[in-house]
Amino acid sequence: MKVNVYSIEGEVKEEIELPAIFNEEYRPDLIKRAVLSAQSARIQPWGNDPMAGKRTSAESWGSGRGVAKVPRIKGSSKAGFIPQAIGGRKAHPVRAEKNHHEKVNNKERRFAIRSAIAATTNPELVAARGHVVSAEQLPIIVEDDIEAVKTASETREIFEKLGVYDDVIKAKNSKHIRAGRGKTRGRKYKQGKGPLVVVGEDKGISLGARNHAGVDIVVADNLNAELLAPGTHAGRLTIFTKSAVEKLGGLFQ
Repeated sequence: MKVNVYSIEGEVKEEIELPAIFNEEYRPDLIKRAVLSAQSARIQPWGNDPMAGKRTSAESWGSGRGVAKVPRIKGSSKAGFIPQAIGGRKAHPVRAEKNHHEKVNNKERRFAIRSAIAATTNPELVAARGHVVSAEQLPIIVEDDIEAVKTASETREIFEKLGVYDDVIKAKNSKHIRAGRGKTRGRKYKQGKGPLVVVGEDKGISLGARNHAGVDIVVADNLNAELLAPGTHAGRLTIFTKSAVEKLGGLFQ
């Protein structure tokens, strides 16, 4: 499939042939597995203190007292140590040694990345994710000059000329307060995802785009399923540089 390569001014500069990776079969099941595997790999092990509720002098009185044979704190009749007692141990405590990581085979993970890359060419999947784009073709291929842009004002102008800045505005307006206890745990706000920019080499674009809401920058070598399919849903609006497209031809095989 041949696509146009745009300049940073939004004009068609040349035409190139996309690598075979952009024609991969769409496999939402594998994409979901790969994303969940990446998310579960970040879970920090945690658990209860193994001695919690057990630091007590409680002993059972034994039989013949006409009371339950539960452990009782010495010097009183209060029960202790057991799960049903106030201040007692937990019945089934969380253990820090539990492994929460959902593993995925390397071949399946690479297949998922290829499939997610191919999904960026499907306008229906991009629209289903809620992205707002006025570009004539997907994916959007840009010349390598964008990799050296270092200011937010320049990247804003480029996004406007490429027809993706409306999606950045949509991501910015989607910011809202999270529901639930996460508000008190350092993650008060939630924000939607905007365009993903895949570059062959980061020469400063990460500085120029970091202040735009929902925009992520990634070098082609570090591309993963979670960036391409946030929330396990493929079809993210993606901008590739020409060098990144050339690199992708030999990656994730």
